[in-house]
Amino acid sequence: MSVLAWIDTLPRDWKAKPLRSTVDYVVSNVDKVPADDEIPVRLCNYTDVYNNEFITLALEFMQATATEEEIAKFGLRVDDVAITKDSESWDDIGVPALVRETASDLVCGYHLALLRPHKQQMDGAFLFRCLQAKPVRVQLELAANGVTRFGIPKSEIGAMTLPVPPLPQQRAIADYLDRETARLDALMAAKERVLELLAEKRRALITRAVTRGLDPRAPLRDSDIPWLGEIPAHWQSMRLRFLVRHLEQGWSPEAENREPGDEEWGVLKLNAVSRGRFNQSAAKALPPDFAIRADLEVHRGDFLVTRSNTPSLVGDACFVEEARPHLMLCDLTYRLTLREEVIDGKFLGHFLTLPEGRGQIESDARGTSGSMVKISQEHIKDWWIPLPPLGEQVELVAHIGRETGALDEMFTATERTIDLLKERRAALIAAAVTGQIDVRAA
Repeated sequence: MSVLAWIDTLPRDWKAKPLRSTVDYVVSNVDKVPADDEIPVRLCNYTDVYNNEFITLALEFMQATATEEEIAKFGLRVDDVAITKDSESWDDIGVPALVRETASDLVCGYHLALLRPHKQQMDGAFLFRCLQAKPVRVQLELAANGVTRFGIPKSEIGAMTLPVPPLPQQRAIADYLDRETARLDALMAAKERVLELLAEKRRALITRAVTRGLDPRAPLRDSDIPWLGEIPAHWQSMRLRFLVRHLEQGWSPEAENREPGDEEWGVLKLNAVSRGRFNQSAAKALPPDFAIRADLEVHRGDFLVTRSNTPSLVGDACFVEEARPHLMLCDLTYRLTLREEVIDGKFLGHFLTLPEGRGQIESDARGTSGSMVKISQEHIKDWWIPLPPLGEQVELVAHIGRETGALDEMFTATERTIDLLKERRAALIAAAVTGQIDVRAA
């Protein structure tokens, strides 16, 4: 089916026009580096656009500088639309945000394109919704070029085809989508709150088990670890170095941007370790003629810890319960071979995902970047762990499994509901901007 198949189903009084005929557009070159001979400005950056549908003055913008010419050319106006021009993935590009509030010092930053509708032909809010619609935005995704990072050529932005209904209909569609997406967003927010409550209940249950055990009458003693407090008197507190036989870092060769087939070798991605769980589908295929490091193949019983990520995610840890063959450890992940006669991997995984475990992980994180930090092997070895006898660890893990099973089912069902609401939202936007819904009757 043609990428522009939606054109054939447009209402009779609608047009299909190239963006350049209804919108002025420029690609910003205003960088984040301040200069003494330039004017102080607030910079609307890539993340401001990527993470927010609407640009308002409530957002916290970066302080930067720009020339008078740059301010005149890239200063944001109400009803402008900014889009992300670059991405690490071709299918996550051209993300739009509508400017609803602005100021004289608010400027569009680097890695963004600024779109300004012709007032007599295109409504800014309608343009924004068009660029949210997958059937329309896919033109930008397909036009993106690159290998490890993708960018949209300026000419391709102007060449993309837009649905152009009469201006009153554009405004009616934008108003309709504002109402309907707000309703769906409220439903999703309620479901997100349910997820938070389920996560809190799950966390409290696990915390009780792995820091105090199951017997409420068991005598307690000070763990001698200020952030951990008291533990059962018969437990130990021990540094992780005494519970690990071997600790090694993986390797990340250049891989193909696809998941490996059943018989192919692949290298794990960073998000293969996520929220204390192992996701073996998060991998990239290695070329058939690649010299495989079989010693880095991931196996059941491995314990994995991410060594680099954002401060809230670095040190994410999991016990590998099952692993398909031919998956290689990546260089952003450490593998710990545990002393199984002393520590149960699932017990350790539970503890390191709790605030009590993560506190020491995040305090060890080092880096010059505010977004990406790292932990070293020595940091990991120095982490403190509450340690019941091995048999009790196994009992605690079984108890956690029984008690969290129903919570996990509810969590999964709620996540699925949120996914369906997101799909409904995307389909609604696409249908409205291509004329499949008569909003006058809605």
